[in-house]
Amino acid sequence: MSTPSADPADPADPATPAVTLEIALVKAGRTKIRYPARLVRDDGTRITVRAPWAAPDARDFGFVRFEPGDVFTEHYWRDRWYAIKEVYAADGTLKGWYCDVTRPAVRTGSVLTVEDLDLDLWCSADGGTVLRLDEDEFAASALPTTDPPAAAAAVRALEELEAMAMGKGLLAD
Repeated sequence: MSTPSADPADPADPATPAVTLEIALVKAGRTKIRYPARLVRDDGTRITVRAPWAAPDARDFGFVRFEPGDVFTEHYWRDRWYAIKEVYAADGTLKGWYCDVTRPAVRTGSVLTVEDLDLDLWCSADGGTVLRLDEDEFAASALPTTDPPAAAAAVRALEELEAMAMGKGLLAD
């Protein structure tokens, strides 16, 4: 079962000045969304940020509802083909993990660019529900034809995420 990170939704340490990154989520060559996030940690490989739900309204996926007040602790890697987002309700309760299959993240100054490759995975807070998402979108995308190595890496990343969610946990290192 997955475990949350040690610092779910705590405020920034007042002794350390807050650093803000702009997260740029790109899909099929176009910017899908940009939003500010507070940098929690960047160890050169893994970048962790914290941000509120970026949309003005709630979005109900059926298996989870994201809404204003939710806080996302987002983990990106420069050497992995996915991002893992811990989702907390406004009261600090863990809702679960939303995982995006992406190309490895690229940080240039204060901008963190992540290319979404359509495949996603949801794992509920109790680990009882693990759902593969958007496989139809991925199959319909041009990626399998235009960049077969990237498509294969994306499929492997989804399989790795699913195995982690069903086993040792999504953030167990």
